[in-house]
Amino acid sequence: MADRLSPLDVSFLYMEEPTTPMHVGGVEIFQAPVGGFDYDRLVELISDRIAFVPRYRQRVRWVPGHIANPVWVDAEEFDIGYHVRRSALPRPGTNAQLYELVARVQGRQLDRSHPLWEMYLVEGLSDRRFAIITKTHHAMVDGIAAVDIGQVILDPTPEARDTPRDTWTPVPEPSWAELVAGAVADTVKRPSDAWDTVRTGLADLRSTAERLGDAAVGVLAAVRTAARAAPESPLNVEITEHRRYATATSALDDYRRIRKAHGGTVNDVVLAVVAGALRSWLLTRGESVSSVTTVRALVPVSVRSGSETGGNRVASYVVDLPVGEPNPVMRLAQVSYRMRGHKDTGQAVGAEALVGLAGFAPPTLHGMGARLASSLSRRLFNVVVTNVPGPQQPLYAQGAQMLAAYPVVPLAKGQAVSIGLTSYNGLVCYGLNADRAAMRDVGVLAQCLEDSLAELMDTV
Repeated sequence: MADRLSPLDVSFLYMEEPTTPMHVGGVEIFQAPVGGFDYDRLVELISDRIAFVPRYRQRVRWVPGHIANPVWVDAEEFDIGYHVRRSALPRPGTNAQLYELVARVQGRQLDRSHPLWEMYLVEGLSDRRFAIITKTHHAMVDGIAAVDIGQVILDPTPEARDTPRDTWTPVPEPSWAELVAGAVADTVKRPSDAWDTVRTGLADLRSTAERLGDAAVGVLAAVRTAARAAPESPLNVEITEHRRYATATSALDDYRRIRKAHGGTVNDVVLAVVAGALRSWLLTRGESVSSVTTVRALVPVSVRSGSETGGNRVASYVVDLPVGEPNPVMRLAQVSYRMRGHKDTGQAVGAEALVGLAGFAPPTLHGMGARLASSLSRRLFNVVVTNVPGPQQPLYAQGAQMLAAYPVVPLAKGQAVSIGLTSYNGLVCYGLNADRAAMRDVGVLAQCLEDSLAELMDTV
């Protein structure tokens, strides 16, 4: 029987609009090996490794009448040439030219009639470098899984590892009648879903209470936070379909030294750096910044256990970043205190319940629920900050060493910029995905991140 999308996974499909494409992405920079690297080598590499990620040859098939969540089915006409594409930068092949291409590629929605991913080989970067841009729909991955899937073409040594021969044969897609029968069978297995569907959204209170009972304290804590609207900020505007992109790069050891000197966690240091950068950026815009000014950040964390192989399970913290505090050490102390408080009260669960509200609705109401959650995002938080740890040793693709890996985090409705970072081989790589009209100065914010880290390092 075909795999059915989970309520949270399918909510990303319902939430998607032209201004808010729901795919995650990445920008990986490589040093070309002596023998060079070209499009044919990339296609061959992906063809050899795609068997490790079966979902990449499957597409979404909707159930008639939306009586159940859609299912994953094999794409019988799978064409790897459609998904792996080629581009080149004009001379001199600068990072700025690359980021302009990234913005244009990431601003476009994925075609749902195909498997929900694309990859671009970008040639022509200066210093014999090339880039690989990836796009994968959020319905397929969560934050941790996105890194694992990206490693499908990477090896820990310049020599490519041997892979078994691919014997994939697509399973024929289910018929209309089979889709309906499967939906009915799944509904019978879960009576609460049948009750939800028949009653058009009237929840099975007993089932819902069981699911939320253990998280009651966290839900109440998050509701108290959400009851206080997020501060007014230029980070919250009506956004367009077009994007800008920028990056910042720093050393992971700097964060560790700051943590050792002042306490907290590496993630606390990251949030303190972001707070300092937002403070400087607001001042460059002439915005009013007082001692009590804050920016509310949503900080998602994957909570998928090692035994789970699919689906999205994301806990989230809602934390007010003290951008009004001029002292960088005090900013870090306040961030650490607030993060500890959220963990102690279980607010991570509450934030997940609020942001993922659409996951509790029956399929026919997912569109309404997801759009409601998206429209509430401006009230709940100002900016998203994701921090995903990566491998701390060099990785290679057909002998080409990966120099850096920058994430691309999708924008929620009303969010002018999202801040993602990945640690890799001793580096912390920030990727800033921004609305083109609202964030003409996204490069300034990227520079402020590096300056904010330097300000904290001066205290060590």
